[in-house]
Amino acid sequence: MDLETLRHGNFAQLNEAITAWKGVVDKLKALETDAREDLKAKADKANWAGLNASVSREFITKTAGEFSDAHTQATTIHNVLKDTRAELVEYKTELDQALERGRKKNITVVPTGNGGFTVTMVIHPDRAAKGTQVADHSQQDVDHLRDDVQRILNRATESDTSAAKVLKAIADQAEVGFSGAQYKDRDSAADALKKAEEAAKLIKEKGDEMTPAEFQKLNSTLGAYKNDPLFQEKFATTLGPKGVLEFWADLTEVSSPNDLARTQLNQLGDFQKNLGLTLAGATQSDSPAMRAWENDMVKLAGERYQTRGSQVWGFQLMSNLMRVGDYDDKFLNKYGNALVETEKKMKLPGNFWSGGVGGPNMPKMNFMSDEDFGRDPMTGFMTALANSPDASTEFFNAKEPQDNAEWVLKERTSFDDTPLDDGPNPALDATGKAMFAAVSGVSDPGAEGVKFQEHTPEQTEAMKRSLAFLAQTENDFPAEMRDDMARAMGNHGEAVHKSMSDPLGSKGLDSGQLMEVSKQISRNKDSYGLLNEQMNFAILADIHTEKAHPEDSLSKAGRTVGFLEEARYQATNDKKDGDLTDATWKKTWTYHLVGGALTPLGGGLIGDPLQRGVDAITTAWLQDKSNEINETAKAEHKETYASRNGQLRAIADEWYKVNSDWAEDPAHEGYSKNHGVYDSIGASANDGNKKAEGVVGDQ
Repeated sequence: MDLETLRHGNFAQLNEAITAWKGVVDKLKALETDAREDLKAKADKANWAGLNASVSREFITKTAGEFSDAHTQATTIHNVLKDTRAELVEYKTELDQALERGRKKNITVVPTGNGGFTVTMVIHPDRAAKGTQVADHSQQDVDHLRDDVQRILNRATESDTSAAKVLKAIADQAEVGFSGAQYKDRDSAADALKKAEEAAKLIKEKGDEMTPAEFQKLNSTLGAYKNDPLFQEKFATTLGPKGVLEFWADLTEVSSPNDLARTQLNQLGDFQKNLGLTLAGATQSDSPAMRAWENDMVKLAGERYQTRGSQVWGFQLMSNLMRVGDYDDKFLNKYGNALVETEKKMKLPGNFWSGGVGGPNMPKMNFMSDEDFGRDPMTGFMTALANSPDASTEFFNAKEPQDNAEWVLKERTSFDDTPLDDGPNPALDATGKAMFAAVSGVSDPGAEGVKFQEHTPEQTEAMKRSLAFLAQTENDFPAEMRDDMARAMGNHGEAVHKSMSDPLGSKGLDSGQLMEVSKQISRNKDSYGLLNEQMNFAILADIHTEKAHPEDSLSKAGRTVGFLEEARYQATNDKKDGDLTDATWKKTWTYHLVGGALTPLGGGLIGDPLQRGVDAITTAWLQDKSNEINETAKAEHKETYASRNGQLRAIADEWYKVNSDWAEDPAHEGYSKNHGVYDSIGASANDGNKKAEGVVGDQ
């Protein structure tokens, strides 16, 4: 800002802008409140189904979010303008005071062009009117005035420039719509941009040769600003995608005792997390620079990077930074498509990520846990998908440029990337979690307060595809995915229950695929228990919601129990390929109830009554002799089925509680409390057994 602009500054227009933005803030606050408390609240409570449950509710939720972001962005703009106006007014006052002090000593400043100025006398003694006394001044007075004016102009320039930079950065955050970036004043936003540039500059200039103190300060900065939108975008774009990959490649390499990977080993996990969260947030920005960053990262991930002792792929480096945070959905799918395409070209397992290019000296690239080295890029990427359910749904439904779900669920051969040879495979474990997120819309089924969400058509399609591909793996079904698939079947419990109990096999999901997957889940006692409990929720929800024909819910319950029992029988008595039964069946029962928060309960049934009913059914089921499988497991269907009657009786009791008036009506014979209801569900269970036997060709 030059001298004349500040000295003659008229802030009337800026004041008008601030007043106008205050009005915008107030109006948007009212609209945001209405959208949240009225529009969205009603949508959340509405008992919608079909397209209304997915399209309409999603549209209303996004619209309410846009009003919230609009209010946030308007508030930030108002705060920045108000803060800048206050500072500029203060600097103009300081300038006027400095000039007044100079005039008292007969000195002032005049512009010289190009934004500069010079100190000169107000009245030259030789040209003063006769009798006029001219104040004296020293060279020190001249220097002081010059320095004071320059200091004021520098600060005013910084205030004006930083405000412009902040406002542009906020506007660039969202190409369409509004940004959720929120700042109380201009200084906090400007400081975020400054810190981001400093952090990126340190990495670009020194890389892994920075001192331990510099590394610790860098980690502290990333930790403090990892959730700051302006910091995230500025840091990522300043460092650049290649800078990210090269830095992580060098940092993870250990070639001397003084390497940061050795001296700062206890901080690397925390640093990996902070860096990952920063980059994840950056991808949420819609700035042109960030869009270019994402496209370049996808390309660069397919290249190799030379460290001091080996070569690593960009996919290996970046995937380890994707284990935390919510990455942009479009970026994740571009990245995932490229990763799968690269793997198919590599013709795994002929050239595993753990060998070939990098050889035995390939470095450890994951420091967030000791469960895997981070050499398999699919582990980190699948973890990223699990954290971003919408992106996961899109990935598992994609058929172009290749069928992603078929690759990760059926065709891909995983390799051991763990320090020890035992334990679950991290990549398969992460893939199971990503698959569950894809079909359910939920990242973590164990998170506090998590609730079932109505399925979109895309989630339903992802469920069908996942079921089909996993069924095709048959006895190669990954043990790591048993629990995830059990939860997925519970999450789609209504559809699964209908298909398992349908005598004609015409209810949507393929009964043969359900049988094969249920059988593979049942090879592990705890996974089988989880599946059974999930289906108990679906059975009881159906009993509570079937009002037109209550007898149907009782018969469907029996057939589903029969279906599951046959799956368990097939799993524990399948000797065709050797005994594939998990050792858990030979041990004491350790299964614990987990609840059905993610099971579709229908009609607002979530609560203590339903939970108590499921607890009663599951407790009775746990005591059934059919669960006491050991070396002398029963080989006869008849004996196996006869030992599961406790569960059936408990279901019948719950059904009678709900439908006692209907059952005691003389028009409905055969449903008496002490006899008929048990006969009915028992007969249905036998029907379910027979249907399931037919599915597996065991009749």
